[in-house]
Amino acid sequence: MNSPTPGQHLVELDVSQPVWDRFFWVAPLVLIGTREPDGSHNLAPKHMAMPMGWENYFCFVCTPRHHTYSNTRRDGVFTVSYPRPDQLVLTSLAASPRCGEDDKPALSVLPVFPAKKVAGVLVEGGYMFLECELDRIIDDFGVNSLIIGRIVAARVAEDSERIHEGGDQALIHNAPLLTYIHPGRFAIIDNSLTFPFPAGMKK
Repeated sequence: MNSPTPGQHLVELDVSQPVWDRFFWVAPLVLIGTREPDGSHNLAPKHMAMPMGWENYFCFVCTPRHHTYSNTRRDGVFTVSYPRPDQLVLTSLAASPRCGEDDKPALSVLPVFPAKKVAGVLVEGGYMFLECELDRIIDDFGVNSLIIGRIVAARVAEDSERIHEGGDQALIHNAPLLTYIHPGRFAIIDNSLTFPFPAGMKK
């Protein structure tokens, strides 16, 4: 068995409780869009969200207690908007609690535009937009579920598109990325370095 780095002390965590708040970890931050039963739109920030493999699938973690889950199961579609750093406050407002009428008044301040191929909206000003049809829902990860969609439409802002690999650093510098650092923090990425992949490595 490998031993820790010399001089490093490892803290044993109690796995009878969730461990994820005991250290910081980096995640994307997206807004998942769904449609309420009355036809109005719902937007919810999610950070447990990512591509599902190398093909055009996208997944996020949700809970059956949330409208996002029930809306997606009912309509079979959802949208994904990647906000920019200057949209941090608007993104945070989408997480505000519902009022007595089960409404989210904060959603009215988020500018949106209609999706093209699914019933839903996307958030104006973001840099990446996905429209997804539900592929499957896998329940019972404790109180959570994994929602997987097949991407049927995708758009990227012109200033964020990777046209070729040569200018990646300039691209990220000029169009910074917003990331969520769990628990409860965020970061703006405007600098990056080429990853030292070993020769011959393939996906």
